[in-house]
Amino acid sequence: MNLIQELRSLDPRDPGRWPLPVRAVVVLACFLAASIALIYFAVWQNQMPLLQQREDQEQALRTEFRTKHSKAVNLSLYKQQLADIERSFGAMLRQLPSKTEVPNLLVDISQTGLAAALQEKLFQPGQEVKKDFYAELPIKIRLTGTYHEFGEFVSGIAALPRIVTLHDIEITPVEKNSTGGQLQLDLTAKTYRYLDDSEIAAEAAAKSKTKGPARRGH
Repeated sequence: MNLIQELRSLDPRDPGRWPLPVRAVVVLACFLAASIALIYFAVWQNQMPLLQQREDQEQALRTEFRTKHSKAVNLSLYKQQLADIERSFGAMLRQLPSKTEVPNLLVDISQTGLAAALQEKLFQPGQEVKKDFYAELPIKIRLTGTYHEFGEFVSGIAALPRIVTLHDIEITPVEKNSTGGQLQLDLTAKTYRYLDDSEIAAEAAAKSKTKGPARRGH
């Protein structure tokens, strides 16, 4: 109790008259407080951005690790999916005729219309358009017949072993006074063939030659 009473009797406005031990304790406490404040503002505050950067890097590395770990775990599944895609692509590629098979395919398309009892008014292959690894051949076709016969024709085209797509389909009456409900079907059929290695190389060389080296300004 004497110590507490002694502390209560100290005059805060006259610290010079405090006992030496009390003054030493107060000075030490002030020194510790000043040291802590100095460390906080001079060291801790300056290190905060670096600490935040390190935490962000750690989070990024953790995310990268989880991603790579997931890929490593599912590597066999990815390989299987890639093999399936390659098989599917190979099957689609086999549906594209070669250059020598295109004439027979054109005959098949024409025969499909005749088999559906349609009258062929126009069968005009257009200019072949070369893409990356295949060429596209548009064919303008005009047929006359009935809706039922048109349906048979479309079904026959879909049943062909090669890929043939139909575009720009337009159906109009043949004549107002025509009998039997005769209609005219205009469309563009597109068939495709794969390019052989020599054609792909020639196409790449032509594109490279077209681009040419960049000209310098004078």
